[in-house]
Amino acid sequence: MAEAAPADLLRVEGRVACVTGASSGLGRRAAEVLARAGASVVAVARRAEMLTEVCADAGGTLAAVQGDVADRDGMDNLVARIASKFGPPDIVVHAAGLNTREAADVVTAEGWDATLAVNLTAPFFLSQKLVPEMQRKGWGRIVNFASLQSFRAFPGGLAYGASKGGVAQLTRAMAQAWSGSGINTNALAPGFFETELTAAVFADKERAARNAAQTCIGRNGEPADLDGPLLFLCSDASRYVTGQVLMLDGGYTAK
Repeated sequence: MAEAAPADLLRVEGRVACVTGASSGLGRRAAEVLARAGASVVAVARRAEMLTEVCADAGGTLAAVQGDVADRDGMDNLVARIASKFGPPDIVVHAAGLNTREAADVVTAEGWDATLAVNLTAPFFLSQKLVPEMQRKGWGRIVNFASLQSFRAFPGGLAYGASKGGVAQLTRAMAQAWSGSGINTNALAPGFFETELTAAVFADKERAARNAAQTCIGRNGEPADLDGPLLFLCSDASRYVTGQVLMLDGGYTAK
């Protein structure tokens, strides 16, 4: 393979990206960053009105696809609608997430099933549908969203932690299955970022301050902290990196 100039390693111009959970939080940030970096981005989420806002405000080339990634019966239709925008994706970012925050003694079957369907099952089956076109082109990037709870337990996080622990192993298994075809699979594991999913955590100012103090850097995550790691994993800069979970946590898990 010819060597790329250092300035070209993070380029995603000409790529087609699909980002799930793109209506808010880190999913929205991921869609915006990839679009600003030159990719044609399909933003996927359940809330159509919020997707319209994302596409209007982000800049770059974005298209919205309203859909539920947890709907297994609707997966083929969802994939067709994603591909209809700019062609089959080269990059897929699985940022859709659900955390029911049920304590272990009161975890319900409904909450368990819904959590695993969004956080663990959807990333695999959506990727499985998108991989053949990546294989045909000999290039692809899959970025899963793991978590601190992939490796550590938190109160009220039994189902969520189980799903995110599964994401870490899923990432390794997907890498083993598909990296030989040029499709690298990695995961980002965010620490504490203020998003819709973590609103309950940040509503408690003392708790948020304790989380910040637990990091090596001394603060919680900010949206822009996602940008560099995401572009790294979505570009040729990570061509020899696969099956890895990159902790995006300011050193929280280092202490």
